[in-house]
Amino acid sequence: MLDACAELVDEVGYEGLTTTLLAERAEVAIGSVYQFFPDKRAIVQALTLRTMESYLQRLDERFASDDLTHWWDGVDAGIDEYITMHRTVPGFRTLHFGDVVDLHLLDEQRDNNGVIADQLARVLTERFGLADVPDLRFHLEIAVEAADSLIKLAFRRKPDGDDRVLTEAKALIREYLHRQVNARGDAGRRPVVQPAKPADDQIVADAEPAQPAAQPA
Repeated sequence: MLDACAELVDEVGYEGLTTTLLAERAEVAIGSVYQFFPDKRAIVQALTLRTMESYLQRLDERFASDDLTHWWDGVDAGIDEYITMHRTVPGFRTLHFGDVVDLHLLDEQRDNNGVIADQLARVLTERFGLADVPDLRFHLEIAVEAADSLIKLAFRRKPDGDDRVLTEAKALIREYLHRQVNARGDAGRRPVVQPAKPADDQIVADAEPAQPAAQPA
């Protein structure tokens, strides 16, 4: 049913979505829809939560890769995955983590982009050692709002996203966050694994000169 919902919101929009259309597309009885969801808003909320979980999983996979050595590589990866989902995931461009329905769809206390900023702060602090302080979350929330607006602009200009706008969006966000992180003095590099320290007996053995071989009598 969630897959059918994703297809329909791209085709008819949130306002055009009905439980009857959903049941027809999913090839289930209308009673089956109401067994799980009281209304279309609940269906879209479930779809949005699934999409957010997918986005965060993508981030975790990208952040775990060895090709990301600095925090700004992680920021670029976060933007790249957001763009990729706009291009490839049904329903994503229409819903944008639920902001078409409710800016507080994901959390009653914070708006949707604030929740995303919190998750980005988590992975940046865990993977790259940035200090987990309120300022970081504030600056990330500003960055997420700006990136979200510019990416929406890119996809309004061209169905597959205007590459010129997307390039400028990444440059703007990187420059903004780079200035903020530098002001705080965070290193922002992935921790380097140090080689294992040799045991004391190995150090002694390496330090002693080799004894000459015994000469035959």
